[in-house]
Amino acid sequence: MKRFLTILLTTLALAGLLCVSASASSFDGPAAELSAIGMLKGGSGGFDLDKAPTRSQAAIMLVRLYGAEEEAKAAYAAGDLQCPFTDVNGTAAPFAAWLKDKGLASGTSETTFGGSEPCSAKAYTIFLLRALGYQDNVDFTAANAQEFAMGLGLLDTSALTGKFLRDDLAAMTYQALGMDRKDGSTYLLASLIESGAVDAAAAKPMTDKIEAYRALQASGAAAAQGLDTIVDAKMAMSLGVKGTEGGTSLDMTQKADATVKGRIQMVLDKELQMAMDLTVTATDGETTETEKMEYWLKDGVVYVRSGDMSYQMPMNMMGMDMEAFMALMEQASGKTSAAQLPFIDSITAKSSGDSTVYTLKLNNAFAGMINGLTGQILGVLAAEADLKMDMSLALDGSTLTYTVGKDGALKSAAADLTLKAGVKASDGKDSLTADVSADLDMTMEVKAMGKAVKISFPDFSGFEDLIGGAGGPTGIFTAA
Repeated sequence: MKRFLTILLTTLALAGLLCVSASASSFDGPAAELSAIGMLKGGSGGFDLDKAPTRSQAAIMLVRLYGAEEEAKAAYAAGDLQCPFTDVNGTAAPFAAWLKDKGLASGTSETTFGGSEPCSAKAYTIFLLRALGYQDNVDFTAANAQEFAMGLGLLDTSALTGKFLRDDLAAMTYQALGMDRKDGSTYLLASLIESGAVDAAAAKPMTDKIEAYRALQASGAAAAQGLDTIVDAKMAMSLGVKGTEGGTSLDMTQKADATVKGRIQMVLDKELQMAMDLTVTATDGETTETEKMEYWLKDGVVYVRSGDMSYQMPMNMMGMDMEAFMALMEQASGKTSAAQLPFIDSITAKSSGDSTVYTLKLNNAFAGMINGLTGQILGVLAAEADLKMDMSLALDGSTLTYTVGKDGALKSAAADLTLKAGVKASDGKDSLTADVSADLDMTMEVKAMGKAVKISFPDFSGFEDLIGGAGGPTGIFTAA
């Protein structure tokens, strides 16, 4: 079970290090903040975040993002605007009419808007891009709108599975308000305040958060091209395992302390290159086990060296789409790190010597984001032992700390997380389930960013092709 523990501990450590796109989450906090500035309005049932937004609701949000709600209502009341759509109610009619008049939204026909039909993630992404000043068929097309938006820093809506909900709409709207307009004049919420569409006093909690985060984001901007870090993680862990190993039943509870130390390098140019050199040490107070794990990703091929094993496998062998993985790593390294905004409950900035220390308290939605990340990490790490693994993860508390030097560059980052995970693993012969709780304290020292990052790859000529089964690496449930 040594290899299982090694992979599990490494996964938990990396889960605290990287931040990627959102999965199914609950953005109650962002929804409440949007309500405070008049951007999102609920009904008797609250914000109905678990329901799909309609096209009418999306249209109302778009007009508000243009700062034109009062203009649209006044023009409609005065008869200066006529709504050609017969399927929108009195509440939505001024908004649909204004969008039609400005050429910003069309109906499903000359006389129908499809107001009660659900709005898709792609459609709302296009709405947000328009609000930011980008133009259809000039800056983006309907086909590439989501990819274009993610490159700007919007949430990766193409990764959303299942029905697009008001929950997702709230997160995307919140994110868009902190993003620069196309002309670079200011960010969207600031422009709405300047125009008088949003009250400055009501918006101050949001603007304080956005401006602090924008400063932090700028400190790590170079990581979009490359990142070289020293990682030091400590965990106090409680582990309960049930299942079989070599045909023998397992039922055990164990407490252990673990450390993960090493180096992680990523170069994101035209194609992702990556290197990880990690040493994982776990002790239960009586015995101590140490495993050195080395991984490289080069030209779409993963190379692994662990103990006396050295093998290689293409990314697609693990069922992972290289383009999707590249997008994940771009987000993890900071290229689209602005997409963290909906996950931040609060952010403070304090001077410490010649540096500035930013402390981020994360909200409950962050657990959903981490779940998406752990699934990707497990896909890579579990392949070492020809395993099928599944993990669900929750966070009881989460604080991230970033130190920025006087030159404005990111120097270090730290994470203090309380994790709870449920894991299932099988190698086709044995299977087990594990319940894990862990207090994670991790630091990440930034050695280099951008073009200064250089990866030295070993000679891969002796790395055998991974076929799996008996010819593959030693199974995770064996004693080796």
